Amino acid sequence: MNGRESGASGIRVLYEDNHLIAVVKPPGMLSQADGTGAPDILTAVKADLKSRYNKPGNVFLGLVHRLDRPAGGAMLLAKTSKAASRLSDAVRTRAFAKGYVACTEGVPSPREAKLVHYLRKDPKTNTVAALPRPAPDAKEAALSYEVIAAKDGRALVAVHLHTGRPHQIRVQMAAIGCPLAGDRKYGARAGDWSHDTAALWSCYIGVAHPVTKEWLEIRSLPPREGVWAVWPESAWNAAASAFPAEGTDAR
Repeated sequence: MNGRESGASGIRVLYEDNHLIAVVKPPGMLSQADGTGAPDILTAVKADLKSRYNKPGNVFLGLVHRLDRPAGGAMLLAKTSKAASRLSDAVRTRAFAKGYVACTEGVPSPREAKLVHYLRKDPKTNTVAALPRPAPDAKEAALSYEVIAAKDGRALVAVHLHTGRPHQIRVQMAAIGCPLAGDRKYGARAGDWSHDTAALWSCYIGVAHPVTKEWLEIRSLPPREGVWAVWPESAWNAAASAFPAEGTDAR
């Protein structure tokens, strides 16, 4: 899906029907308002819908899943309460497939593996620790990764999430010695990066449509700029093909 810009709002819409809207969340933007007054994608899309459709009063928009603030890419939002409920069930039962691309500092070894850690969040510091075995207040986190390309000590990695924990990809890759480029919270080197961004992009969402039940795929790749610009088109083609074809279960 190529997507389109939505009017003056500048929001990139990847897919929209009467029940759902999929958009690109810019890196550094919150998924949902947190009381700080910083911009968030949920509020921005509500305002966009209100403007485009001349809706009176409040606009319903359900947050089905979140992206960490430093990450960018595809997010799926529900335009009705029924769609929100059914999509939330899909997330809970792991029938909601999520794929990412990341640029890591260091090249993961082996080049393809499944990682399982137990993540414990410290709400005071908003950081997550990856533990090797079960522990009190720690939740199991699993992902699979595949190195797509490597260059100059960095790797372009495709990641399939099997669970959805806060900071999961960032902390699990850091735990194997390969933090995401720009992610100083988890050990990346300082560089030409905002404190609120890291090289992580939500590039694939697959789920049964909450009304039609047909398999829906949302795809997005990052803009070829910054750390993403160094990878050739062949690497991006390989990254795109790392995610399942239509109708496949990627859990």
